[in-house]
Amino acid sequence: MQTRNKIMEDVSQLMTNAMGVAQGAKAEAETAMKSMMDRWLADRDFVTRDEFEAVRAMAQKAREENEALKARLEALEGGKG
Repeated sequence: MQTRNKIMEDVSQLMTNAMGVAQGAKAEAETAMKSMMDRWLADRDFVTRDEFEAVRAMAQKAREENEALKARLEALEGGKG
């Protein structure tokens, strides 16, 4: 009976150790994948959301200024003709 308990304890300890190794391997794989993705993204010319929003705001402002200048030009040309 005592031998059987020892075997069960050994199996339990083996399973516990295996779970620890598996969790460590999972964490290592996640870290490696994240590093690989970070390198891949860094090699591309992607912009951040903040950069995109800043350029979009600049483009919107330029469009609005263009429309205002167009309206002003049309008003000036209309007064001459």
